[in-house]
Formats: sequence, structure tokens, C-alpha cells
Amino acid sequence: MVDFELSEEQAALREASRDLLTSYCPPHLVRSVLDAGLDVDEKLWSRGARMGWTGLATPEAQGGAGQGLVELCLVAEELGRAAAPGPFVETALASMSAAWGPDPSDLAAQAATELGEGRLKAGFVHHGSLTARREGQDLVLSGRAAAVHAAACTDWLLVTVTGDEPYVLLVQTSAARTERRITLDLTRSWYDVVFDDVTVADAQVLSDRPDDANRWVDAMAILTAADALGVGQRLLEMTVGHVTVREQFGRPLGSFQAVKHKAADMLITLRGLRAATYYAAMAFDAGRDDTTMAAAVAKAFASERLPDVAGEALQSHGGIGFTWEHDLHLYLRRATVDSLVHGTAAHHHQRVLAHLKRSTVTRQAA
Repeated sequence: MVDFELSEEQAALREASRDLLTSYCPPHLVRSVLDAGLDVDEKLWSRGARMGWTGLATPEAQGGAGQGLVELCLVAEELGRAAAPGPFVETALASMSAAWGPDPSDLAAQAATELGEGRLKAGFVHHGSLTARREGQDLVLSGRAAAVHAAACTDWLLVTVTGDEPYVLLVQTSAARTERRITLDLTRSWYDVVFDDVTVADAQVLSDRPDDANRWVDAMAILTAADALGVGQRLLEMTVGHVTVREQFGRPLGSFQAVKHKAADMLITLRGLRAATYYAAMAFDAGRDDTTMAAAVAKAFASERLPDVAGEALQSHGGIGFTWEHDLHLYLRRATVDSLVHGTAAHHHQRVLAHLKRSTVTRQAA
């Protein structure tokens, strides 16, 4: 039996994060960042760093809080609920990975500290077309990666290569080329990152083991599911608030049975997503063998069902939900992109299937 109850410290983290975002990341701030063409609001970034978000999972030896992915998911959920811009979770994950392992290099340990303190920012890069090859004593990284959040404002890129020669790399953003893309999401900036035969020093190679590369891919999928959960929670709150005050035929919309069913369906979906996401995060922190499958299940569930929640919210709002002035569309857009980045539902279904096949083969061999 899995205990999904939060500890006092975790509940305090969620409450403090929500309070900060409620006060300092209202929708008009999100719109102002969009209008200015920025990747992040620096004041919000500083406040989040002081709150400890970026160093939440950094080991204490590098000045962090030494927490796990569950705590990062709590922050990611609140960031999604506020539609907040900025690579907070990517930076926290890069700091965590840079310090991870029995003997991180001096460069990696320093990067972990600086990222954890929020002095530097990081992005997460994973794409099947990336290749890393040895040329003499050098490792050379090539290829194009799509959908990298806020890449232009980052200092480091956590790069996972999961092909025949897997690597986890810490690459300076200045060594790559970033190309901004116009996407449906107006709350975050997205980039293509191009590596034109970038030489990577040995000190920047965090790991060359397949399991390690997949570990961080799993972590990012789980964190994206947590962001989607926060988006969905906010969509439900907005929907309930609207149908409570909006009247039709002299009655609040929320008094009609069909509207109640819609809200109930949204709630049931979000509870399922919460269970899948936090089970995956707990499996990650515990180093369980089923982490990859749990991560794939959580992200596939988010990719399949969050658009349903968004659709119910839009229908319940009616015509006002289609307007630019209403904030609903910010969440609808973020929900759509969350369902696509870091693996679609079909992609993660294939990961679940591959995991089940491997497990079957292992049992048969035993």
C-alpha cells in the first residue's frame, strides 16, 4: 500500500510555493513576460531561488536541501497551477544530476552548487537524433533537439543521449545554437537547440551508462506530468468558480446536473493523475525497478487525459473562454503543450510495452 499523504515539511513547501506564486506570479505577470518576449521574469526567478526551488534536490554537500523528486514535483505542480514562466525545474534537475554519482568532477560539483543557488540557469535536452561520438580523446556532440524550455536564458544544458552510445552531459549553452520557436504555449518560451560538432570535455560527462540516461529522461517526464497536474487543478478551480456565479434560466450553471457531472469527471481525472505522478516520483526516489514504467504511465495519462480536462473547462466557460482577455486560454495552451513535450502518450505507451516485454523475458529466463 502506498502512502500518498504529505509530511508536514512537504505540505509547508507546497503552501509556501503557492503563496509566493499567488503573490508574485499573477496572470498579468505571465502576460507581461510574453509581451516582452522574455524567457523568465528575473524578480520571480530570484524569489524562487531564495525559496530554495532550484536547490531543493541538490545534495547538502553542494549547499542544497538534499530532497528528492517528490519535493520537486510539489514545486512543479504549483508552477503549472500558476502558469509560471522560467526553467525552475530544469535547473533543479540539472543541479541534482550534476552532483549525482559517487565522484562528480570539480566542474560538475561547482555547477551543481551554482545552479542550486539559482545563480545560473539550466535547460533539459533530450532527442533521439542527438549523437555523441568519440574522436580520439574528445567526445563530440551533434544533432538538433526540439522543445527545449527557455534555452536562450540558460547557462548550462543537461543533455541526455539515449542511442547506442548513451551519455549524460553538462554542456554550456554558449557552445550550441538556439532557435526560438512559435508554439501554442504562451506561458513559456520554447527553442530548438543545435549542436554542430560540439566538443565535450571529460569533466562535463556525468555518465555513460544507459540506465543513468534513462533515469533523467524519466525524471523530466514525471516533472512534466506534475506541471500538467497543476494546470489541470487550476482549470478545475476556474471552472467551479465560473459555474458557481454564472446564471442560466435564473439558476447558477453549477446547479445543473450535466455541469456537475463535468466537474466531477475533471476531479476524478486529476485524482488519477495525481496518484500516477506521485507514485512515479516516489519510485524514482526509492530507485525502484519499475520507475521507467511508472514514469511512462504518469506521462501517458497526463498526455491523454489533460486535454479532456481542458476541453471540459472550455465548454463550461462558454463563449467567454474563447476570448483573449480571459485567462483560461493560457492554461488551455499550456495543457496542450504539456501533453506533447517530453513524450506523447503513444511514445510512453511504447515505453510501457517495452518494459513489460523485458520483465516477461527476465521472468522466463529465471
